[in-house]
Amino acid sequence: MIVLIPAYEPDHQLINLIRTIQEADPWLRIVVVDDGSGPDFKDVFDDAARLGCHVLSYAVNGGKGHALKSGFAFIAAEFPGNDVVCADSDGQHGVADILAVADRVRRVTATMVLGCRNFSGDVPARSKFGNTVTRWLFRLATGQRIADTQTGLRGYRADMLPWLLTVRGQRYEYELNLLLEAKQAGYAIDSVDIATVYLDNNSGSHFRPVADSIRIYAPLLKFLGSSFSAFLVDTVAFLILSALTDSLLLAVVGARVISSAVNFLVNRHLVFDHGTERSLRSTAAGYMGLVVILLSANYSIMWALTSVAVPDLLAKLVTEMALLGVSFAVQQRFLFARKAGTTLAGTPEPADVETHIPALVPAQFQHSRTGNRGDQPTNRFRRIR
Repeated sequence: MIVLIPAYEPDHQLINLIRTIQEADPWLRIVVVDDGSGPDFKDVFDDAARLGCHVLSYAVNGGKGHALKSGFAFIAAEFPGNDVVCADSDGQHGVADILAVADRVRRVTATMVLGCRNFSGDVPARSKFGNTVTRWLFRLATGQRIADTQTGLRGYRADMLPWLLTVRGQRYEYELNLLLEAKQAGYAIDSVDIATVYLDNNSGSHFRPVADSIRIYAPLLKFLGSSFSAFLVDTVAFLILSALTDSLLLAVVGARVISSAVNFLVNRHLVFDHGTERSLRSTAAGYMGLVVILLSANYSIMWALTSVAVPDLLAKLVTEMALLGVSFAVQQRFLFARKAGTTLAGTPEPADVETHIPALVPAQFQHSRTGNRGDQPTNRFRRIR
């Protein structure tokens, strides 16, 4: 079992965590990834190395996802067959909880294990709000109920490491992407209850509320942008066709056909990561079926609401918002999901599947000097101890 700790500009909590883990279980190997913290934090990582940790270090900060994939690639190469538990460096994860997740990982197959907080007690408002929003969006997109989608305490079986390297994301969005793609890849999600710990109001966190939230919610934001664009196209086409044909039916149907075609192409190529993995014919047929169903549902809901004296505008807004969520969930989970068989649990990756290992990290980790991220070849990677 390997404990993987990504760290960016860590304080004394990292060394305290390492010592406590070693006291609790001296046989656990610990891999620490210095995510471009810089020379000011060299002493901290040197202390980690002196404690017996494997410390991977590179010069430029790449993000948490980048650091995790660096660690996964190193573990797969240097310690094949070992399961991995990932823990944060800021003291949020108690050793008892880390060991509980490790114990659960040993007992499952083809399953990602999450250490889930219950967010009781004195929790920073932004953390509680962010997890609540993400939890509901995740449930909408996947149909799965997970109590803590943003937990950094996670366990993975050794045979999951090749898949972990194929999932996109370099920063905080990477961990959410793993949850979004797990089901299509053939992996279940299990959880272990853990304590909710925020030290000094979570001041050690490097999460950027605006920039990182945009990254995390990017799939939904892109979908909303695509839907709004389709609405504009639908409106413009309706006005043009109304003027040209003087027929309400032709204008409505024609505008919806045009806007649906635009929306389908945008979603397939720009919104959903795996939109082009399935054939154009099958996804187009599924999408048109979805359009027909949503049109019928739109009319039925509107009729039901207006029949009980709900104002037309309010009924329209309620209906559109409800169906927008349904449309996103169906497209995310079925129409544009990862094609079945591309990354099945327990099977090797096909040769042509892209592996998103950061450019800094070679397949075999060599002792070499660090360089700038933009111009260094893949063999420039420094390992301390």
